[in-house]
Amino acid sequence: MNAIKFGTSGWRAIVADDFTVRNIRIVCQGIAQYLRQQKIAQQGILIGYDARFLGEHFAKVVAEVMAAHGIPCLLCDRDTPTPAISYHVLTRKLAGGINISASHHPPEYNGIKFTPSWGGPALPETTKAIELRILPLLHGEFIKWIPWERAKAEGMVRSFDPQPEYLKSLEQHVDRDRIRNGRIRIVFDPLYGTTRNYLDEFLRQAGAKLAVLHHWRDPYFGGLRPEPTDATLHDLQETVRTERAHLGLATDGDGDRFGVVDTDGTYIPANDILPVLLDYLITSRRWTGAVARSVATTHLIDAVAAHHGLGVHETPVGFKFIGELLAKGEVVFGGEESAGLSIHGHVPEKDGILAGALVAEMVAFTGKSIQELLADVCQRVGTRHSQRTDLSTSDPMQDTIKRVVDHPPTTFAGDEVRQVNKMDGCKLILQDGSWFLLRPSGTEPIVRCYGEAKSPERLKEIMEAGNSLLHSART
Repeated sequence: MNAIKFGTSGWRAIVADDFTVRNIRIVCQGIAQYLRQQKIAQQGILIGYDARFLGEHFAKVVAEVMAAHGIPCLLCDRDTPTPAISYHVLTRKLAGGINISASHHPPEYNGIKFTPSWGGPALPETTKAIELRILPLLHGEFIKWIPWERAKAEGMVRSFDPQPEYLKSLEQHVDRDRIRNGRIRIVFDPLYGTTRNYLDEFLRQAGAKLAVLHHWRDPYFGGLRPEPTDATLHDLQETVRTERAHLGLATDGDGDRFGVVDTDGTYIPANDILPVLLDYLITSRRWTGAVARSVATTHLIDAVAAHHGLGVHETPVGFKFIGELLAKGEVVFGGEESAGLSIHGHVPEKDGILAGALVAEMVAFTGKSIQELLADVCQRVGTRHSQRTDLSTSDPMQDTIKRVVDHPPTTFAGDEVRQVNKMDGCKLILQDGSWFLLRPSGTEPIVRCYGEAKSPERLKEIMEAGNSLLHSART
């Protein structure tokens, strides 16, 4: 293996291929050396893992390396959501957190998510510093670790239950009385992942009537990606319809992404949930200030923010950039089209548990379906239709995308290009407000194509023009 690179959200690889015990030790020694260089190693680190194969074993490997470098470890007592780890890193003033997780990737993957002391996903300057420390380890520098039993005997590792305090913290951000008074029926699907006894427990305590699907650990995730999408939530959709529930909620493998199903079983994408929830939160919390979204996320957020007099920050894809703005207190809300959300005062990390609880509060308090709420918002601020397509490729297609970035078209889909945004890939913003974005995935060998327009017909033209642009750039 020539290099270990951190992507949009940590390092991920296929188990027994590149994700091996040796490479885990290498990555963790790089992190340990970084923490010691920052002179915060003695503050300790929190170690967790998701529901994948050998999660407990890999977490112990992490602890063995950290203990050898004199870094005290808290080891989660079961598979744990990433946002819960972020919460405890912040509140306990730890040097950082490591979660053995590949998030929403297929079951053959695993990975390492590193949360620095400020509680959000590691920023590029941090991961680059760690990668520089990893390089000599890949080429033979001594890897330092001590056996698990010795690490425990020396008091370097302690077991830790992150659930109670984290759930208690949600009460500061979610109005449980509104959920209780709304008497709503919810179906929850953790997709066999880490949020079992997290989101469902919070909603039960809040008085919601709850049915739960797939509430056991399955490293195969039922044969599907643990990603809450229209393709993976058929059981949830059917159960919501048959049980006549008000709402269906889901989370991904490590609990940082959310999925929502409306009362009629319709899957509602994040690009529709985010602006509706933003509108509700601004109104109910009387927020002022600004909000943040990634470059790939719907501009319906901008329209809602403008309607209420709030500004908008646009960031590259990756919640770390939104998290940084939340941590600095520069925004009150941040969202990504890939189903990431957090709010000020909470963790600067996307949190699917918080998102699900807030959606439950909104539906309970308003007494309306998600589609009714979306129609209300669009009536006030205008309609947007968005789409994303993913093109798998063995070639990262960096050269193709670079050609588009270096020589963007002046006209696109029959309209003049008003602005070219090169923040992350190439985003073409047209005179009529439509836009198209082409960028490589930061975690998979995939090229992502995003589009948005004010009508389904116009969106189809945008996506077809995008395919033509990509084809011409490749030839």
